[in-house]
Amino acid sequence: MKGRILALLAATLASTIYGLNHTIAKGLMPDVIAPYGFILLRVLGATIIFWFISLLYPSEKIDNKDWLRIIACAFFGMLLNMLAFFKGLSLSTPINSSVMITLAPVLLLILSAVFLKEKISWLKSIGIGIGLIGASTLIIFGTKTQTNAPNIPLGNMLFIINASSYSIYLIMVKPLVLKYHSITLLKLFFLFSFLMNLPIGLSEFIEVSWMQLSLDSISKLAFVIIATTVITYLCNIYALKQLSPSTIGAFIYLQPLIAAFFAIILGVDKLTPVRIGAASLIFLSVFLSTRRPKQPI
Repeated sequence: MKGRILALLAATLASTIYGLNHTIAKGLMPDVIAPYGFILLRVLGATIIFWFISLLYPSEKIDNKDWLRIIACAFFGMLLNMLAFFKGLSLSTPINSSVMITLAPVLLLILSAVFLKEKISWLKSIGIGIGLIGASTLIIFGTKTQTNAPNIPLGNMLFIINASSYSIYLIMVKPLVLKYHSITLLKLFFLFSFLMNLPIGLSEFIEVSWMQLSLDSISKLAFVIIATTVITYLCNIYALKQLSPSTIGAFIYLQPLIAAFFAIILGVDKLTPVRIGAASLIFLSVFLSTRRPKQPI
């Protein structure tokens, strides 16, 4: 029970950080750094951190049959996922991105049933449906668009690719999580991801005026590397040891709620009855989706 509670807290922390990231990362692009260069910086920083942390743990031997899955996890979880999200965020709005990602739980529900043979209860299905309604309400009736969004339709389409890629990653990584230590997996994922991202983001990376960055920009870049990348991936892999991918997917519904509240805290938006109602639906969704069925006595 204690392990499950910690896993739920880890999933909540990851979603909270992601919710903040929609606004923080948007504020850096494209004036400070372009999206593909941003991703290269993100995976480079995470690779260095995870390989440094790995020195504190004994090395693990990887079975030959698992290398292809590891490379696939790096592709879907740290390449395609990030490319689609950051490029989409540069074209659309933070609130749109936080809500479009809520397609992931629906995809996870389907993929978990097909590939992991996970039994999807009516309670979990209802919970995910309620969360989708709450998130849709938040974007349709409770938000404002931003002026620095040059191509919202294309950006939103990229968010769908982002949600699909992340869903595939969570499904593919589950067997590895049960077999290897989290640090072992993450250091390999990000190393392969860095190598994949290098030819894509190098030109935008070297265009950045690194010596002229303000302290505010540096702190936001550090947040994306340390919090949005290192901490969130650690939290999600830890949570996957105790929870199913579809359960973790339900926490994605917290992101539009947190993104809206963060905007309110910054004074760029305000709380409305619609948002209160949407928030209630999202919390109900997480509660229903994470409940375990009662075991027969």
